[in-house]
Amino acid sequence: MIAQLESYFDRLWPICRSITGDGLRESLQIINELVPMTMHEIPTGTKCFDWNIPKEWNIKDAWIETPSGKRIAEFKVHNLHVVNYSIPIDKKMGYDELVKHIYTIPEMPEAIPYITSYYSEKWGFCMTHQEFEQLEKEGEYRVFIDSSLEPGSLTYGEAILEGSSSREVLFSTYLCHPSMANNELSGPLVQAMVYQALAQMPDRKYTYRFVFAPETIGIIAYLSRIGAHLKTNLDAGFVLTCCGDPGDITYKQSKHGNALCDRVAQHVLKYDYPKHSIKPFAVGGSDERQYCSPGFNLPVGSIIRSQYQEYKEYHTSLDNKDFISFEAMKDTTEALLKFVKVLELNEKYEGTVQHCEPQLGKRGMYPASIDPLFNREALHNMMHFLSYADGHKDLLEIADARSRSALVFEDAIKLCQEKGMVKPTSK
Repeated sequence: MIAQLESYFDRLWPICRSITGDGLRESLQIINELVPMTMHEIPTGTKCFDWNIPKEWNIKDAWIETPSGKRIAEFKVHNLHVVNYSIPIDKKMGYDELVKHIYTIPEMPEAIPYITSYYSEKWGFCMTHQEFEQLEKEGEYRVFIDSSLEPGSLTYGEAILEGSSSREVLFSTYLCHPSMANNELSGPLVQAMVYQALAQMPDRKYTYRFVFAPETIGIIAYLSRIGAHLKTNLDAGFVLTCCGDPGDITYKQSKHGNALCDRVAQHVLKYDYPKHSIKPFAVGGSDERQYCSPGFNLPVGSIIRSQYQEYKEYHTSLDNKDFISFEAMKDTTEALLKFVKVLELNEKYEGTVQHCEPQLGKRGMYPASIDPLFNREALHNMMHFLSYADGHKDLLEIADARSRSALVFEDAIKLCQEKGMVKPTSK
């Protein structure tokens, strides 16, 4: 998995992405090799609730030429040098006019900031503060941005893995930032690994929906099309962002706080990831804001490692390959697959013997007292499971009553079902 993650990272890294345009489409087509998706194009001007799809932006080149003839802030050297969505310009000007369009981070002098202008037609350049301080104050500069801002469309991709039930689990991530590693590429790459694992899963109970879209406006457009369906069919959802750095896993709750997604995530992290953080829903974040908005209020939380805005490399050129860990991406993938396994196991189970404990020996489920090799822990887990299988408690409640991970009951559930001792119930 790690080699595959790095290979696709290296292919996606140089592409200048935005909320629309060819860079977004190219990136989606690369992910499409891992996750066969249906691509959707939403035309410019389409009204999506309180928003409208903006014009499509594409860029070929950009640079500043200094009075001494040196080119700086070159787009082809680093695509963060240009304010994302800058309008085209080819103009000469002095220092005083130029600096009105320059963005730096004085407290991080070696970092190029990431700045956007999606909904306001202007232009700008980003550079390190070290480079800014070396700008000549006399003479004439030339600024050049070869971009286009025209009617087009917004693109998103969606893939669905059918299960035996119409009940759904959602995985959602964004693919719209230029060259940033943790805050951009980690989410889509981890989500692609989750898809590949679930595609191989036999007998899926849930139907799994995977969405790759531009952040905010892309999910607003998506919900304008599919939101009513999700309100009826979605049991749990997870937004993936910033899940590739070496920090401990963080889970951000849905607005419900105790929805199935919250219960599953918190349960798995409690038993398998003791160094983790749980944070309540807040509007500062990613696309969980849209899924949890009042008109939808869907059961969608977010999986993160070091949270956006809380690590210094965030939205800068320092969020690069050196900052991330492909091992951490693998670890995040494995955590999400544990979420899935618990979701698939979690039911309200009802034992077929409700009065006193069942006679397990006659069913070959209880070891002979002289057997020194029997697994006492596994036996007690099974007896605990049967004792609580009253049709009212789900597996998460049963597991928590024994202070064990729900995953340790997998074998007991399978055996009890094979022996006709329990059945799922809709109570």
